[in-house]
Amino acid sequence: MTNDESPDRLSHAPVEGPPRVPRWRTARLTVVGAIAVLGAIAFFHAAGTDRMDTALFFVLMPAAGAAALALARPRSGAGQVFVGVTILLLLSSVFLHEGVICVVLAAPLIYGMVGLVLGAITLARRSARRDPRRGLALLPVPLLVLTAGLEGVTPELRVDPVQTSSYTRTVALPLAEVKARIAAGPRRVQVRSLPLRALGVPMPEHIAGQGLEPGDLWVFNYHGSSHGPGGGLTTRVAEHGDGRLAFDIVANDSITARWMDFTGAELTWRAVDESHTEVRVALEYERGLDPSWYFGPLQDGLTTAGAGHFLDMLRLS
Repeated sequence: MTNDESPDRLSHAPVEGPPRVPRWRTARLTVVGAIAVLGAIAFFHAAGTDRMDTALFFVLMPAAGAAALALARPRSGAGQVFVGVTILLLLSSVFLHEGVICVVLAAPLIYGMVGLVLGAITLARRSARRDPRRGLALLPVPLLVLTAGLEGVTPELRVDPVQTSSYTRTVALPLAEVKARIAAGPRRVQVRSLPLRALGVPMPEHIAGQGLEPGDLWVFNYHGSSHGPGGGLTTRVAEHGDGRLAFDIVANDSITARWMDFTGAELTWRAVDESHTEVRVALEYERGLDPSWYFGPLQDGLTTAGAGHFLDMLRLS
C-alpha cells in the first residue's frame, strides 16, 4: 500500500453525494415555474369567463409561453420557441373552435409578443454576463407585457370598444337611379376586396329585403342556407330622410358577431353633378377583440372593406 492509500488518508477522503444544482439553475427553474403558473391562471380564467377574445389570451399567454420555453431550455434557438408557440396556436384553433381567420388575424400579434419576449431575455443574458445589475434595466418589459395583457379582462379595462367605420364612393349614376337601386335592396355578389377574399372573411350568402320605409327589413344570412350554422343579421329601416337611411339591428347571431357586434348603420347619398352621386356607408359596432391598439385598426380596415362590399350588393359600383 502506498502512502497515498494509507488507511488514515482514506478515512478522511470526502464522501461524494448527489450533484448540487447550481443556484442560477434553481433560480431559472423557479422563474419558469412562476411563469407557467401565471400562464395557466390566465388560460383558465380566460376560458372560465369566456374571455378568449381579450388581450389576456392574445398578449399575456403567448408572452408567458415564450418566456417559459426560452428559460426552460436556454440553449434552444428562437426557431424552436416559435415552433412551440405555433403548435399551441394551431391547437387553440381546434380546441377553442376558433376559425382560421382568427388564427390568421391574431398570428402577427402573437408572434410579435414572442419576439419581444425573446429579445428581452437575450439582452438580459448578455447584460448579466457583463454586470448582473444591468439586467434590472429590462424589468419594465414584463411589466409592460403584464399591463397590455390585461386589457379587456373586465369591461372597465376596455379601451374604446365602440367604433364606427365608414366608406365613401362616387358612382357614375344620377341621384334618382341611386335611390332606385337602394330601394330595390341588396343582392348577393362576388367579393371584390382582396383582403376580404385573402382572409376568407365570411360573407352573407342569402340576402333578402328591400324598401326605404321605416320598418322594412333587410336580412343577411351566412353559410349555405337561410338558417344555416353561420347565423344571420337582421336589420330594420329606422329612419328615412332626404338622401339618408338609418338602420337598427333587430337580431344578430351571425358568425361575425364574436368579433364585432353591430349596433347600427347609416346610408347617405348626394348628387355630385347630374350624372354622378356620392354614396357613403357608416357602420357602428362594438369591437369584440382586445387589445384595442392592435385589433382596433385591423377591424376598422376589414369593416371598411365590408362597407364597400355592401355598396357592391346594392349595384353601386
